[in-house]
Amino acid sequence: MALARKPQLRSPAARYRRHALKTLLCTALAALGLAAGPAQADDWPSKPIKIIVPYTPGGSTDIVTRIVMEKLGPRLKQTIIVENRPGANSSVGSAIAAKADPDGYTFLSILPAYIINFHLYKLGYKPEDLTPVAQMADLPLFLFVSQDLPVNSVAELVEYARKHPDKLTYASSGNGSSAHLTGADFALRNKITMTHVAYKGSAPILTDLLGGRVSMVFDPILVPMQYVKQNRLKALGFTGKQRWPTEPSIPTMEEAGMPGFVTGSWAGLMAPANTPRPIIERMAREISEIVQEPDVRQKFLDAGFLPASGTSAQFAELMKQDSARYAGIIQQARITVD
Repeated sequence: MALARKPQLRSPAARYRRHALKTLLCTALAALGLAAGPAQADDWPSKPIKIIVPYTPGGSTDIVTRIVMEKLGPRLKQTIIVENRPGANSSVGSAIAAKADPDGYTFLSILPAYIINFHLYKLGYKPEDLTPVAQMADLPLFLFVSQDLPVNSVAELVEYARKHPDKLTYASSGNGSSAHLTGADFALRNKITMTHVAYKGSAPILTDLLGGRVSMVFDPILVPMQYVKQNRLKALGFTGKQRWPTEPSIPTMEEAGMPGFVTGSWAGLMAPANTPRPIIERMAREISEIVQEPDVRQKFLDAGFLPASGTSAQFAELMKQDSARYAGIIQQARITVD
């Protein structure tokens, strides 16, 4: 005759030990990022993503961002909203992004002005409030000069400046912009004096450059080059490492007699600090693939950009190096802002 098995009853102490062990295991997994991290990445994105562009529509940052985000939305199977929040040399939009929840649903598109601002202004946010995600594009600059200026090369421009101290003026879209500091760097390297004229946007710069009211500007190719073709402006040099593909007759600044003068602007994406790493890495990976697509590369070239790809760590290193370089220019040129 078989004996009936007695049910195994756990004592209150045993049940407590089992519960405590389970709680301890879950806590340890969460601390190591083995529980929460992948789950967050798997669930993201579950709602629309907002990209803040801290400039007006139609500018370099806006164009780059919209080209990339048009491709990114279908890849993530989610709506991406590009929101323009201009003001104070990009610091208005940057402050909004810095205060956003780090949940992977708010990002910030930036130019070098973002890092330059920390050297010139007292801001309502700190560098550590935002973290690099990925670079999207390089924006090399051309040196455009007024047709009325009696020079046809970089060497002649420098000689003219030395013979006519304080006569040359150079334009930029605002204090602390990359065009501002590129012009200041040009003056420092050649030991010449030029007067900086800050404008609000690119349109008035072009008007005054065509009218001869400002001497020169370092600017992307998109708009001014058409006036070079009409013999209404001159393009003397290019700040990239190699000549621009569609303008092979224009020398690089190094070829024009300025060794080491390789500079320019770029566009990249930032996220609020503490945004989960799996989300940042996914965004960086997707952007790197998007900018290499043939149709995106062509759109970039047509607009005056070069595709740039890489990891968030590589973008962080670029920002670090440029921050140090711009800080040196600001100090040497004694640049201050009101």
